[in-house]
Amino acid sequence: MSVKNIKLNNGLEMPEIGLGTWKADETGVLYETVKKAVELGYRHIDCAKIYKNQPEIGRALKEVNVPRDQLFIVSKIFQNKHRPELVPGAIDDILSELGIEYLDMLLMHWPYALKPELETADFVASDLESVPIMDTWRAMEQLVDQGKVRAIGVSNFNQSILEKMLPQCRIKPANNQIEVHPYNQEKALVKYCQQQGIVVTGYCPLGGGSISVMNDELIKRIADAHSCTPAQVALSWLLARGIVVIPKSNHEVRLKQNLRTVTLTSDEIRMIGCIKKCERKVDPSRDIEELKWVFHEDQAECPLI
Repeated sequence: MSVKNIKLNNGLEMPEIGLGTWKADETGVLYETVKKAVELGYRHIDCAKIYKNQPEIGRALKEVNVPRDQLFIVSKIFQNKHRPELVPGAIDDILSELGIEYLDMLLMHWPYALKPELETADFVASDLESVPIMDTWRAMEQLVDQGKVRAIGVSNFNQSILEKMLPQCRIKPANNQIEVHPYNQEKALVKYCQQQGIVVTGYCPLGGGSISVMNDELIKRIADAHSCTPAQVALSWLLARGIVVIPKSNHEVRLKQNLRTVTLTSDEIRMIGCIKKCERKVDPSRDIEELKWVFHEDQAECPLI
């Protein structure tokens, strides 16, 4: 099954449906999932160093019967590699784990830095480090020059950060990967990014955990009307907004369903857009007050750009 592409601001084309791999760390399962996903038609694989599963993804990529230039592989620099002198080693490590010679997209995973010795996502305020975002970004721009990555972007960046960052960029971010779903719609940020030519990718596009998007009565009624699943409705709604989606599943049936989007009516798109809930699955400020500025720009400003 073929997936449509969306054009990035540097001319590259990115498949609008990808395979998410966050928290896909059960040994052997992800290896089989990646192979099955590619067999079904997935060409976009979303990875990250901190997911600690890139070697397994790399093992699967070696066995898929699809040329490398037909795949779109995304990964992310972890926050402990934000010092510009650490960025080259970070990309080399990512490429080695994935067993590939270049990345299609490299993202700055978060807009804050951590001390280099930290190798875990569990940290406290004293583990934060003051590294200007633009220092890291300029080192990433050099990776494009060197051919190690084809495009660069960001993740979890709010509008305030982007407004200050963009005038300083030699290479504009091609992508901003953010949490977006019917219960966290991010209308203003999505609109701003798209106006700036930055493609938005939605992680956690189905909510998950305590965020019960799949049990929403409106979404279930729309699913019944289209004889599809609530997940297909949520994904189709995001795609109708021009947002790339990266749902995660280890189940073949769901992998297939997530590729089969439906055409929602304008009224259905509007009604989902009127859902008033604002529930975020990921927010570092719940544990570390000093990171309030990441998702609450109305309450605090990014300290270093």
